[in-house]
Amino acid sequence: MAEPSLVAAGEEPEERAIEAALRPKNLDDFVGQHRVRKQLSLVLQASRMRGRTADHVLFSGPPGLGKTTLAMIVAAEMNAPLRLSSGPAIQHAGDLAAILSSLSEGEVLFLDEIHRMSRPAEEMLYMAMEDFRVDIVVGKGAGATAIPLELPPFTLVGATTRAGLLPGPLRDRFGFTGHLEFYSVPELELVLRRSAGLLDLKVNSAGFAEIAGRSRGTPRIANRLLRRVRDWALVHGIEQIDSRAASAALDMYEVDKKGLDRLDRAVLEALITKFGGGPVGLSTLAIAVGEETETVETVAEPFLVREGLLGRTPRGRIAMAPAWTHLGYAIPSGVFAQEQLDIFDSGEEAAGAGEWAPEGQ
Repeated sequence: MAEPSLVAAGEEPEERAIEAALRPKNLDDFVGQHRVRKQLSLVLQASRMRGRTADHVLFSGPPGLGKTTLAMIVAAEMNAPLRLSSGPAIQHAGDLAAILSSLSEGEVLFLDEIHRMSRPAEEMLYMAMEDFRVDIVVGKGAGATAIPLELPPFTLVGATTRAGLLPGPLRDRFGFTGHLEFYSVPELELVLRRSAGLLDLKVNSAGFAEIAGRSRGTPRIANRLLRRVRDWALVHGIEQIDSRAASAALDMYEVDKKGLDRLDRAVLEALITKFGGGPVGLSTLAIAVGEETETVETVAEPFLVREGLLGRTPRGRIAMAPAWTHLGYAIPSGVFAQEQLDIFDSGEEAAGAGEWAPEGQ
């Protein structure tokens, strides 16, 4: 079984409880996402001035950037109760009907991973969002009867990591859509300063910068690393965490200067040492590092591609030039130029080369 990763998407119950305690409770305390925060503030303020429930809201973006936190803030700003559910939990129209029929007026319903709802539930949600009513079907076959059920006005807040999988009719029914971007290092430092204050930790500016630089642009990961550094400092009797202490702690947890963990480096090492930099198929690469294909594709690959360390081509994955240098290997001459000449033999459009070709090639 693979070791748990400090930067993996999943969380243990204890970790989720600590994360919940560190979540900002209002928009003023929320750090980063300035454009989305400003637009959302305007939507909520206008709804309060009209004395009506807020428009339905959709948040999209990678995991750990604050979609759930913003849903909680929407409920807090509207002074309304919050109901939490998720797309995978709603596999039948009856599941959704049970939730909708129990909502109170003005309540905020948060559906995480909304793109994973079943199609019958999605179609029921269309009418609920637009007309605040659903049709409950009683009976089967020719004797089936549709009973209309009026719903009190409510606000649906949806969150998705894959907005492209949402059907157009559902996406168009949201009054406000906000896409969350990865955080810059200075923004992550502000997140860490706030969290350190809540955890009563003494960290200097260099310590914050060290942790933020290894956090993959994600507040959830930044807070998780901060807690691991706190544990290291407690065991070693260090009262104030500086850059040296933070670096030593994160090195022990195998999170390097770029934020790569054990799995990330194993993928790049396998690409370079076993397959000469690629291209190699995803399933072959996963076997080489002893992980499931889905783990490599969803946990390691997005960050490696975003950092320009790994490329995805029609013929497989390749290690980009920065990956060789980051792991201390000399870049073989001509390796990228050779692949670029014949990579599109399968009929892929040459425009796709922008996904992997180094500048100037």
